[in-house]
Amino acid sequence: MKNHILFCITIVIVFTFDIYSQQSKMDNADKKYESYAYINAIKTYEKVALKGYKSEDLFKKLGNSYYFNSQFESAAKWYGELFKMNTAVESEYYYRYAQSLKSIGETAKANKLMDEFNAKFKDDTRGILYKENVNYLDQIKANSGRYNIEDAGVNSPYSDYGSFVYNKKLYFASTRDTGNFSKRKHTWTGEYFSNLYVADIDSAKVKRFKAALNSKFHETAPVFTKDGKTVYFTINNYLNGKRGKNENKFTLIKIYKATLEDDKWTNIKALPFDSDNYITAHPALSPDEKTLYFSSDMPGTFGNADVFKVSINSDGTYGPPQNLGKTINTEGKETFPFITSENEIYFASDGYPGLGGLDVFVGKLEENGTVSNIQNVGQDINSPQDDFAYIIDPVSQKGYFSSNKTGGKGSDDIYKFLETKKLQCIQELSGVITDAETGIILPQAKVTIYEGQTLISTAIADATGIYSFPVYCGKTYIVRAEKTDYTTKEVSVTIATTSGKTDLPIALDKAICKVTVGDDLGKCFGIKMIYFDLDKSNIRTEAAIDLEKILDVLNDNPTMKLDIRSHTDSRQTFKYNEALSNRRAQSTMKWLIKNGVNSNRLTGKGFGETQLVNECADDVKCTEQQHQANRRSEFIITAL
Repeated sequence: MKNHILFCITIVIVFTFDIYSQQSKMDNADKKYESYAYINAIKTYEKVALKGYKSEDLFKKLGNSYYFNSQFESAAKWYGELFKMNTAVESEYYYRYAQSLKSIGETAKANKLMDEFNAKFKDDTRGILYKENVNYLDQIKANSGRYNIEDAGVNSPYSDYGSFVYNKKLYFASTRDTGNFSKRKHTWTGEYFSNLYVADIDSAKVKRFKAALNSKFHETAPVFTKDGKTVYFTINNYLNGKRGKNENKFTLIKIYKATLEDDKWTNIKALPFDSDNYITAHPALSPDEKTLYFSSDMPGTFGNADVFKVSINSDGTYGPPQNLGKTINTEGKETFPFITSENEIYFASDGYPGLGGLDVFVGKLEENGTVSNIQNVGQDINSPQDDFAYIIDPVSQKGYFSSNKTGGKGSDDIYKFLETKKLQCIQELSGVITDAETGIILPQAKVTIYEGQTLISTAIADATGIYSFPVYCGKTYIVRAEKTDYTTKEVSVTIATTSGKTDLPIALDKAICKVTVGDDLGKCFGIKMIYFDLDKSNIRTEAAIDLEKILDVLNDNPTMKLDIRSHTDSRQTFKYNEALSNRRAQSTMKWLIKNGVNSNRLTGKGFGETQLVNECADDVKCTEQQHQANRRSEFIITAL
């Protein structure tokens, strides 16, 4: 019995010691992980995991350590172990696991995971984009076959990436062995720190760039001004022997600027919006050199990294950084922006539906600062791995990009390309206008197209009832069709993201009312209420669309006059409702006057709760639908 007890005690001691031993290793690995030393962390985490130690935290960190180093097969393995535990995990792990699966060719499994991702996290932009582009692989296929691609001739067995062309020379970053006795390896990737290199485009003879811009840490992504006297580049927060650190004692990367004086790079300094506590990286200049675009995770970022811009003033100062917004940025990573003279923005992202890892996308930079018509550039450039740092000369259609796709010489390689066919999404919106009851074609109908509240164009249907507009791919429009003796109709339509035609037939109902003095013009259009936000009196988008109908009638009937009457339900006090309805009536009048109606044609008053159309007075229990019947707007014709 004693021996049996002793044996059991020994087992418990050994087992307990093993637990403490594994936990000690975990604690040590955690410290490495928290300091971004992913390569070192991986070694310890895997030793612990392979001994059978299981924990949600362990599998998350193992998956992340591989994911952040673009080793997607191993990332998928450990994320898979995480999901086998059947515990509730954050949205990021659904997405990273799906990205990793796509990168190793398990697209069907990845798509199934994205369906779960979208169902669980309905507000995440990445899930919404996936749902809106379920056939994203068809779009990628349609955008492919447009490039001739070959090795750039400057690659090494190490990482080569982030190119820029200036004065027939190719500038890029590389972690190749430079022969320096004080070589340093980065614990994130396990490679040497990158330095800047330059090569003649014709000969591809590589040499290290001027030493003033190179330090013992990372330097990447140089961008020169057209006169060659200023360069922006990414560097670890290290200058003049001083190393900046964030609150976790980790040195992040910043954008620096240098100027050329007497053939020497000098005045090397960080940009004023840089910080020790967040990343700024991968600068790109607009063609007029008045705007600097870059990637950052500074406060205000939607995801892991967003694309920002900052104005460059004539005196050399900078405006405040501006996030390009959710028209381009997602909860994922958007990075390596590049701007062309054709107002195109190329960037790398893992937040849009793609082939896995980072894919290269292109969008249209609009005058209002938004980005539209974002498309994957195709599988010539993109792969299941990371593809990024795309640059192109729109004139020659030649350019470069970086990738760690299979078949390269190093972990990242630079490829050069010739774009043989422009990526142009050309769409035509057209349809036929008919009588809803008889199907008879209605020629000469007026058709107007809006984007939001902005009028885009107006057309008249031809003798066969057909209208047509050139439109932008991927955008949503409101199409209004109107014809004498018919009720005006508005239809919303979203244009496809690939070239072709969008067909939108519109059937109009015959007008069911003839108005005269004393009639409510709003009833002809089914206008029961002009929509306002709760307790507010400013015109909302929905209200403006209805008011456009009233405006059209007033413009077509220049002698018509209206009395605008606003009503509320009985909720709130009598005095409050009277004041609110009066403000709303005045707001409606002001909108019509602002849009060209003479003020002497309009009167308006708020009646509050004094003219209820049902029994729903104070303290009477009514449904929301009954209350809504009392919240109405009237447009009473006082003269024709």
